[in-house]
Amino acid sequence: MSVFSFAFLILSLAILAMSGRLIMGPTTPDRVVALDTLNTFVVATMVILGALFDSIVMVDIAIVYAALSFVGTLFIARYIEGGF
Repeated sequence: MSVFSFAFLILSLAILAMSGRLIMGPTTPDRVVALDTLNTFVVATMVILGALFDSIVMVDIAIVYAALSFVGTLFIARYIEGGF
């Protein structure tokens, strides 16, 4: 088992744990933080898989996904705050 495979396994377990927090979060801001953390784990997983399979395209997609995730989190936080 390579280091990348082990990192992918650990990140997969973290994604499962964070999905549970996303579903059972007591308040909406807790769920937003869980969603943002989940998106960060997905980006890290995509980068790890890109390194594992030697694919540059996967890293490019991870960068775009991270940017869209950041903007989405900003919009959700602004909506919760009541800024719209």
